[in-house]
Amino acid sequence: MSVTIRQLRCFAAVARSGSFAEAGSLLHLSQPALSIAVRNLEQEIGGRLLERSTRTVTLTPEGSRFYAVVQRLLADWDRSLEDVRNLFALRRGKLDIAAVPTFASSLLPAVLAQYHRRYPDINVTVHDVITESVVEMVRDGRVELGVTFDPGDAPDLNFTPLFRDRFVTVLPAGHPLLAKKRLKWRDLDGYPYIALQRPSSIRLLIDRSLQARGISMVPAFEAHQLASIGRMVSTGLGVSVVPALSSSQMQEMGAECRPLGEPVITRELGVITRKRQPLSATTQAMLDVITREVAPARAPARAPSS
Repeated sequence: MSVTIRQLRCFAAVARSGSFAEAGSLLHLSQPALSIAVRNLEQEIGGRLLERSTRTVTLTPEGSRFYAVVQRLLADWDRSLEDVRNLFALRRGKLDIAAVPTFASSLLPAVLAQYHRRYPDINVTVHDVITESVVEMVRDGRVELGVTFDPGDAPDLNFTPLFRDRFVTVLPAGHPLLAKKRLKWRDLDGYPYIALQRPSSIRLLIDRSLQARGISMVPAFEAHQLASIGRMVSTGLGVSVVPALSSSQMQEMGAECRPLGEPVITRELGVITRKRQPLSATTQAMLDVITREVAPARAPARAPSS
């Protein structure tokens, strides 16, 4: 047998009121049930905690010292229960999510605004990192949820698609190719090409797709971040190809975007979580908001078909 919270509450009620009858009334217990609970506690502790008489109940010296401990234990227990209730009720908590910068800077702010309106007491931290880092953070358990492009063969992860993003051409202002509404990959021949560095998953996808069509694009410049590519293009160093989701970011830097085909290259963006790992209430609520708010019809970066 072991000490239970019920026994501690019974003892504390008797110690506080000095009466089994009054304590039973407070706890909605019969006096026999209350007496049994206190007696079992004393047996477990190894000695008498209360001195009983026909009229009064008083604490023994050991009972008095133990009562102070019980008060602290019950207070901690009640606070812990309230904390857990608040977590499940989304009245308190902390949430960390990882997202690729293209999503974090375009669609995520509206998602966060909706989430905050519903759950204002949840603190959210966003880790805007490259695709490979999003996958790593979810896989290592540093975050429960990540928003990124399809990680491909990842048997330990769940991938929930949100929408399919199409790659577009990025051109500096005044570039002659801007005269065309739609471009083909071969239109880029003869212009300095700026690419993401390997082993970027975006770079690997583009290289494989072009190789299958017998097209070769030799980069004149390479960069690690899409933001760096946008700045390089806007200063006239060359042209590039990026996910359409980053079009607004490119335009803010002074570059222009055009739909790109032959071949059309697309990639699914979605949410990744660990398999066989239940989500916390805060994370599940965020997943619900993302899947509800981020729909294909609302994804502003989807380019028209060529």
